[in-house]
Amino acid sequence: QVHLVESGGGLVQAGGSLRLSCAASGRTFNMYDMGWYRQAPGKEREFVARITTSNFTAYADSVKGRFTITRDNAKNTVYLQMNSLKPEDTGFYYCNFWPSNRAYWGQGTQVTVSS
Repeated sequence: QVHLVESGGGLVQAGGSLRLSCAASGRTFNMYDMGWYRQAPGKEREFVARITTSNFTAYADSVKGRFTITRDNAKNTVYLQMNSLKPEDTGFYYCNFWPSNRAYWGQGTQVTVSS
């Protein structure tokens, strides 16, 4: 059984940075494309970024140029470096496979960006 655990969220001022981590256990995830997703208060969960097994990356337009997704297969971990954070980036951030699989949503990690 795969278990995905997100960490690294917190409270940051606008313009600041955070690095989120997603540790996978139970299955070697280097065979799978991975993604980061987020859910803002009162809104549906949305795609943020994805990375393929060959390290091709893609981003939502709203984060392009500010966020960077990477993976470390030796550590079974995927990261999301978030720079130039804006208040509209506030929400819970989740990692999952890409495309997402509803069986693997974790608890997420909360990001709050103050203005």
